[in-house]
Amino acid sequence: MNERFQSDMVKDAVTQILTGIGEDPTRDGLLMTPDRVSRSFSELTSGYGMDPAKILKTSFESDGYDEMVVLREIDFFSLCEHHMLPFYGTATIVYIPSGKVVGISKLARLVECFARRLQIQERMTKQIADAVQEYLVPRGYGVAIKARHLCMAARGVGKQRSEMVTHAVGGLIKEDPKARQEFTQLAAI
Repeated sequence: MNERFQSDMVKDAVTQILTGIGEDPTRDGLLMTPDRVSRSFSELTSGYGMDPAKILKTSFESDGYDEMVVLREIDFFSLCEHHMLPFYGTATIVYIPSGKVVGISKLARLVECFARRLQIQERMTKQIADAVQEYLVPRGYGVAIKARHLCMAARGVGKQRSEMVTHAVGGLIKEDPKARQEFTQLAAI
């Protein structure tokens, strides 16, 4: 939960937007809209209240496992910081352990931590990769994100089927061409 979230301010802003677009916020169908939007934004921005260090703090000995760990197709929804419209897709996290591994649900929570903020896809990719590198200290790591952006599909150029792909790599995955090729194949980018 985002402790800085101010529900009453969001409700007031939604009421002003409704009035600003020529709607009547007191009409039957819109009476509860400010409250609904506020609750929605509270959920969609809950990542501000999440700490990647806490998410990844519980790790386990890898028991000698030193090959790539891959969690693919982690669904996410985020809000574009430019238009506050959703972008959504999947993230893939890959890392080569250096003695410790983390539960896979923690990797999915890490994606949520950064997706549930006003974002741009490029920054989100780097934030996830940086957190994996900092808190897991792997021998190599990579993050790939594929997403569709409603700010591009529902307005502006109106390209509904376009998909943006971003990735960030480090350690062995960046330095070793064979490891990078394996990451690319496993992440399907």
